[in-house]
Amino acid sequence: MKKVLIITYYWPPAGGPGVQRWLQFSKHLPKFGLQPIVYKPQNPSYPIKDASLDASQKVRVIEKSIFEPYALAEVLSKSNSKTISSGIIKSKKKQSWKERMMLYIRGNFFIPDARILWVKPSISFLKDYIQNHEIETIITTGPPHSLHLIGSGLKEIYPELQWIADFRDPWTTIGYHSALKLTEKSKQKHLSLENYVLNSADQLVVTSFQTKAEFEQKTKTPIEVITNGYEEISVDAELSENFTVSHIGSLLNDRDPKILWEVFSELIEESLVFKDFFELKLIGKISESVLKSAHEAGLKNFVSVVGYLNHKDAVESQRTSQMLLLIEIDKPETRGIIPGKLFEYLASKRPILAIGPEGWDVGKIISETHSGDCFTYDEKKRLKSYIEKSFKAFLNGKLKAGTKNIEHYSRRNLTQKLTQLIK
Repeated sequence: MKKVLIITYYWPPAGGPGVQRWLQFSKHLPKFGLQPIVYKPQNPSYPIKDASLDASQKVRVIEKSIFEPYALAEVLSKSNSKTISSGIIKSKKKQSWKERMMLYIRGNFFIPDARILWVKPSISFLKDYIQNHEIETIITTGPPHSLHLIGSGLKEIYPELQWIADFRDPWTTIGYHSALKLTEKSKQKHLSLENYVLNSADQLVVTSFQTKAEFEQKTKTPIEVITNGYEEISVDAELSENFTVSHIGSLLNDRDPKILWEVFSELIEESLVFKDFFELKLIGKISESVLKSAHEAGLKNFVSVVGYLNHKDAVESQRTSQMLLLIEIDKPETRGIIPGKLFEYLASKRPILAIGPEGWDVGKIISETHSGDCFTYDEKKRLKSYIEKSFKAFLNGKLKAGTKNIEHYSRRNLTQKLTQLIK
């Protein structure tokens, strides 16, 4: 079998969305005649762990130790270090001096990210491994985008090596980038590194149409959109008897759909029946400001904060919910963010209620799959009408999504698409 070296930071026991993409690709690659070899850190600092995830026995895994700055940061503040490393950054007004200092150091001393110190040791280790094991293709996946620098370093040593750079999220336009207190010099270094990677790789893979359009303005390197997807999972789950509206995953500070909280609050005031049946379930890491916003809207007695669930339990929660929430930051640069959970939502075949920026790629997918509806942050009237209509269908036992045309988002079909890029 042809060998493919996958360079990733996230791997079981890591939890969260970062691990899912290549964990699943690696399971399907052998079906298409490819032997995946995964290179990962030996001693990573994962903000979330999930013991329910495991890799295929057909995947060969090699490791190299990593120096983790976040481990040192935990000495200063363990809670702040975990929060920042998981992507939840408080608003400027609510940041302590420790948090401000940690963000400044993270943003300006570790470029492009805190895993930069793993780059040189990895290049040194992998250059011999590649030669000794006759590897012809390597794939780097980020974030962390420092892993792409491992790819560029290996490409310099072996120009004939095929290098595919996979961007699960964009680089300089990623949502939290502006919160890192970057100096002008640091901003320019990010742009320079991004430009170098985009123009050094043989093939770019992105997860959204907007990211492809963004990168096309910066490089002539071929770009392929391969979204995240869903895995066929059999779950025996019964629908909630309540009108349970669930959000699965992190809700960061800027992902605060106040318009939605207002609509829920108004419906509670206007209808005793809605009040009796309504339940808002938040599963995953929730920022304090978002939770406070929901409470201030009058939803305190209706919100259930579950916390992080392992992947299997999260899928079960999706399939027992009456409606699923998908929330994105209301900024032009987030139009290309397609969360991985969208595709698991599709597989659950429960109605999706999405709120995000105008022109969001998610809206296109929801429309094509007839799986729900997508709203901007200023469509309160239409949003309220949609929820009212959905609640009436729930009361009549007829609330369901008309989901169709999702087969090309299965992990197996996406993996087949990926294999067509491997020479």
